[in-house]
Amino acid sequence: MIRFILLQNRAGKTRLAKYYIPLDDSEKHSLEYEVHRLIATRDPKFTNFVEFKTNKVIYRRYAGLFFSMCVDVTDNELAYLESVHLFVEILDHYFSNVCELDLVFNFHKVYLLLDEFIMGGELQETSKKVVLERLAELDKIET
Repeated sequence: MIRFILLQNRAGKTRLAKYYIPLDDSEKHSLEYEVHRLIATRDPKFTNFVEFKTNKVIYRRYAGLFFSMCVDVTDNELAYLESVHLFVEILDHYFSNVCELDLVFNFHKVYLLLDEFIMGGELQETSKKVVLERLAELDKIET
């Protein structure tokens, strides 16, 4: 199960945070700080998996953003690493060459996209085509 998802820039500013477990605001802030400190200082030659408390953090850096997922220790790391990549591909296709500003100014769309992709801490849809079709339908309703 996914515990939380974080998108952070190199400076440690959180651009998106989605928690699937109940936490206080102070706990969320300290988790964001600890995760960024843990992954930002790692050598790029190391793997994209790191143990974090009683869980695992799976992360990937794209340009200036770190995409991080905290999952159970027993979960498949490669499946979640692939899902991070799929999430970035969907963002890139939806926003036509996504950048950090797209995430800042269209955060509601990013959360909508994430909810189509992951629900309740579990992967819901793994097809890029299906997710993009659902988002196109929701865009039609919105306009």
